[in-house]
Amino acid sequence: MKRLLGSLVFALFFIFPASAQNGIVVFQTDFGLKDGAVSAMKGVAMGVSPALKLFDLSHEIPPYNIWEASYRLYQTADYWPKGTVFVSVVDPGVGTSRKSVVVQTKDGNFFVGPDNGSFTLIAETMGIKEVREIDETVNRRPGSGGSYTFHGRDVYVYTAARLAAGKIRFEQVGRLLSRKVEMIGYQKPSLENGTIKGNIPILD
Repeated sequence: MKRLLGSLVFALFFIFPASAQNGIVVFQTDFGLKDGAVSAMKGVAMGVSPALKLFDLSHEIPPYNIWEASYRLYQTADYWPKGTVFVSVVDPGVGTSRKSVVVQTKDGNFFVGPDNGSFTLIAETMGIKEVREIDETVNRRPGSGGSYTFHGRDVYVYTAARLAAGKIRFEQVGRLLSRKVEMIGYQKPSLENGTIKGNIPILD
């Protein structure tokens, strides 16, 4: 009887992936709202699960400004509940060999996007638990194999939505990488010979 019960639990674990996510997906892009790009991304998420709760962080990041993308995530992510999945698409390297990743922070949130420095301040302040490279052979919007310039829609939000909805476990995102992401170099606060040096992160 115990062996049967153990087999049943094992089977349920793999048939119905355990999900620590809360069904929330938060979007950040540099797309603006004048065209349909953001709407298309949300449509993909709804296609994965209409039960998802979708929110906007910002779509007004200056084009290709990965520093501001990093700062806006840092500015807001700590206020969202554990298990929230953030999608950040500020991607000047789209179509190149840069990695597409999902970062799990030590506090249990997830960040999906290009590994291009956008997660610098999240890594520094929240700490990284694991980083996985998105396996596009299984985590890519069906029928989008011929598209190379809209990873936000075809790869990032599709993967984020599946993760947030519990369709996949974090382990099913792709291969495990080292617990490091690409970091933006910037001047840390210091006092040298009576001179204060530092970095003004943003001007609101």
